[in-house]
Amino acid sequence: MTNLLTEAFKKAQNLPEHIQEELAKQLIEDIESELQWQQTLSKPQNSILDELARKALNESSEGKTRVMGFDEL
Repeated sequence: MTNLLTEAFKKAQNLPEHIQEELAKQLIEDIESELQWQQTLSKPQNSILDELARKALNESSEGKTRVMGFDEL
C-alpha cells in the first residue's frame, strides 16, 4: 500500500462511522470500475477498428465520400 493511501486511511479513522462507511462504499465502487476499465482496455480492439477502416477506404475508393471541414459536419 502506498504512503498516500495509508495516510488517507489514517485520516478516515477519525471520521464518524457513517462517513467511513460511505467512503468505503465509494472506494470499492471506484476500484471495481477501474478493474472493469483495465479488463476492457486489455481486450484486443483491432478487429472493430480494422473493419471500420476498410469500410471507409472502400467507400472513399468508390467515390462515396467527400472532403469536409469540421464546421461542415
